[in-house]
Parts: sequence; structure tokens; C-alpha cells
Amino acid sequence: MLIFRPVPIVSESNAISEIGIVKEIYSNKGNDVIFVMENTDRRFYINRGLENGLELNNLKEKLIGNSIVVKYPKYWTPLDWNDKIKHISKVEFNNEILFNELKGE
Repeated sequence: MLIFRPVPIVSESNAISEIGIVKEIYSNKGNDVIFVMENTDRRFYINRGLENGLELNNLKEKLIGNSIVVKYPKYWTPLDWNDKIKHISKVEFNNEILFNELKGE
């Protein structure tokens, strides 16, 4: 039997930080916003990002071809057994916070 846990909400000091250049941004049927970065086969997603006020076209216009910082919890799930999909907890671009669900310190 598999037990599925929700993705943990962590503090910023416990989040993993990764910098990358955005190659593509799209959404899926679950209203997640998915980021594809250059030089990695990982995908990064904001769970239900469209339902939480993010605008796909604005993100594309602002971020494609630019470097962003994504922060995510260290988290493993059998749905991502090969470590290719990361739940984004925070997105930063040019010192601007575009999305944040991290806990306060």
C-alpha cells in the first residue's frame, strides 16, 4: 500500500535553491504552472498556479529567456521516483518575488 503525503511547506532556510534560464512555461489540466529550464531535464511546477492568480502569458513574456531562482522542498514521492519533477515553493526574478508559499523563519 502506498501512502501519499502532501508536499511539505518548508522555511526558506530548509528549501533547495536552483538557478536556471527559463525555456518554456505552460499549464496542465490541473491548472499547475510548469517551468522548463535550459540544461536540465527536470520540470518545476507551481501547484494550481493559475487558480492562485498567476497569469501564464505574463509569466511567459517576463521570464522566457531569463534567469530565475526557484526554491523547493527536499521531498521524494513515488509519483516522481526518478527525481524529475519539483514542486516550486518560491520563484524570484530580478530580486522580485513572483510566487512564495515558504513558511516564515
